[in-house]
Amino acid sequence: MNELDKRIVSCLLSNARASYAEIGQTVGLSAPAVKRRVDRLLDTGVLRGFTAVVDPEALGRGTEAFVEMHCKGNVSPNRIRAAVEALPEVAGAYTVSGAADAIVHLKAANIHHLESALERLRDLEIVDTTVSTVVLSTLLERAPVPSEPAQ
Repeated sequence: MNELDKRIVSCLLSNARASYAEIGQTVGLSAPAVKRRVDRLLDTGVLRGFTAVVDPEALGRGTEAFVEMHCKGNVSPNRIRAAVEALPEVAGAYTVSGAADAIVHLKAANIHHLESALERLRDLEIVDTTVSTVVLSTLLERAPVPSEPAQ
């Protein structure tokens, strides 16, 4: 990904609905040239798709928690993913360093729904214990931005 590609990605991150012509004006390319680059970025997996950003509260998922998941024995990341993928409240799951095997991000309608989701998470055969932290407020969420490689 070169500097021009990074500028195109920045444009898309700030406004994914911008036309190729609008992006082209910003980065100094024609609309067809921007389209070719965007297609290549999609083909290579740099861009994984386009989406709308919606307030979770508006979708009935305004109650959130991050859950440390400690597994029974040595469980592969693929097994963890397969297990948590079945729970619709799982917004994200991450393997981590430290005592926990994974961190699971849950989004639920309310505290009772969250409790139900936690119970179903704890019932998974791979789970030994969990430690939950309920989100009180979101202070900052940033979209990823292209950056320079570390020196």
